[in-house]
Amino acid sequence: MSFDWFVLPFSIGALILIVVLISRYILWVIKLSRADRRKSWRSVFSFKLFQAVWEVFNESLLHRKIFRVNALLGWMHMTFALGWFLLIVIGSVESKFHKEKVFNMPYDPIFLRYFEHDVHGFWFAEGFTTIMDTILLLLLVATIMAVSKRFFKWIYGMKRTTKLHPGDQIALASLWLIFPMRFIAESFTAGIYGNGGYLTQTAGDIFATFLPLKSLELGAWWTYSSALCLFFLFLPFSRYMHIPTEVFLIYLRKAGVKTPDNKLTGFSEFETYSCSRCGLCIDQCQLSETTGYDDQAVYFLQKLRRNILQEESSHNCLLCGKCTNICPVGIDITKIRLLKRTEFAPEMLFNYRHYENVIHHDERKVDVAYFGGCMTHLTPKIKIAMTGIFRKLNIRYNFVDENGSICCGRPLKLAGNHMQARDLMQENKRIIIATGAKILVTSCPICYNIFKNEYKFDKIQVLHHSEYLNLLHKEGALKLTPNEEKMVYHDPCELGRMMNIYEPPREILEKSGKLIPVQKEKNFADCCGGSLANLPLSEDNRRKVSKEALTKLLAPSPDILVTACPLCKKTFSNVSDTPVKDIAEVVYERMIE
Repeated sequence: MSFDWFVLPFSIGALILIVVLISRYILWVIKLSRADRRKSWRSVFSFKLFQAVWEVFNESLLHRKIFRVNALLGWMHMTFALGWFLLIVIGSVESKFHKEKVFNMPYDPIFLRYFEHDVHGFWFAEGFTTIMDTILLLLLVATIMAVSKRFFKWIYGMKRTTKLHPGDQIALASLWLIFPMRFIAESFTAGIYGNGGYLTQTAGDIFATFLPLKSLELGAWWTYSSALCLFFLFLPFSRYMHIPTEVFLIYLRKAGVKTPDNKLTGFSEFETYSCSRCGLCIDQCQLSETTGYDDQAVYFLQKLRRNILQEESSHNCLLCGKCTNICPVGIDITKIRLLKRTEFAPEMLFNYRHYENVIHHDERKVDVAYFGGCMTHLTPKIKIAMTGIFRKLNIRYNFVDENGSICCGRPLKLAGNHMQARDLMQENKRIIIATGAKILVTSCPICYNIFKNEYKFDKIQVLHHSEYLNLLHKEGALKLTPNEEKMVYHDPCELGRMMNIYEPPREILEKSGKLIPVQKEKNFADCCGGSLANLPLSEDNRRKVSKEALTKLLAPSPDILVTACPLCKKTFSNVSDTPVKDIAEVVYERMIE
């Protein structure tokens, strides 16, 4: 009989873990809407299941996204995940050959070497031993790398690693013990019975020369089993909860489930607990880099999981999207923050009908409706350039908010006031549709985001002015005379990471002059610091963020800094000696009439 008392810690820990996980997952699934539960069930019998399995293999086991950030960091994560998975799978197959049974005790693959002293009595037995030793060796190397990352993080391309709470620390310490203790336990047994592979047998023979292995063997297996038990017990309450939860998150995504715009659901719980606290988002956060704030995505989610999140933490964020962009799990942290803001202070900022005093516009029928937005009115050269371009090209347009209007509604949503934003949007939509325009052009990426994604126009194409100007140039309506001025382009957060508009601005600028690439651009571009999403941020700290971003942008010594956002232009202009222009101004200056 394959039993010894030391198997109990592992067995008890594994049983408790399974019960806790099943209980939590059932509660989260109950929190899903009926439609989402239906989607989840139906996807089990569709091709989406195979898509989910493939993504789990690529992201949960191979850690493809982390490899893209840093190959060494990716290799370490992959070795831990894939190595442990293979150790379980191949170990299970090996134990079935030894036992000659389809169903064995759950702990048989874990403690096989202790119970089976003759491991070479069947076909491919030595092959199994070699494979298992190789996997164990790779896991030992990964453990050494994990320990070194806590002290030499710069080797792995990180400036800072995540601060750990006590539950994380205990789980991490037990994880660091698991594979060294397996190596020691199997080596001790190999030194006594000669049943090891090239790694464990060699080590066992060496240990046998100076250690009383028979006296130490059982203690080593007890320690290994206890380390596994400790890890299992603390896993649900630590960063390592992401290991099983991420698998379900990927499946739910493939099934079409997502967090709605108006409330947190069970899917939000799966997202929150899928955060591995890898720390990649910390270095991306400009607030952390310049102000020392500790409300980055990883700590926000950590506080949310521990139910200690304060209102200040939900607001202390630029919502620039850099953390979501770098997150290897793909958690939509921005949406979770916005919904927590709503929970903390629903509709706290505005309690009246915003459009009562709106100026009624000339609702003549036109081809293009132009919505400048609040910030464009505060940077008037942009609206002068856009209206000048319209007139020179004889485009029939209506400047929707020329003489005063209501906001697009996006800032209200960023503050968590969804109901008030909805009222604003309904009135705006009525005004815009009344123009008869087929194209809505806006100069503000914040307006562009909400017009494009949330207004749900049926027959109106929404374009940012950088897209529209590039389209006019491609069609031959807009002709430019380039000059030799050196330009660098700053990708606004809302236009770039949020809306994936990177090439149109560059294409039109390359026709206007000499565009120089910068170190941090496109997905990794810095926020200007003027974000409307962080209202409590002090002016001094805003300037720190802006100056830091500006320094990197001006490293190539350009003649002009160009952006495509009135808020970014205004923010950078306040701290820059180099001229800052909007893309519309550059085009207007260089267009051929």
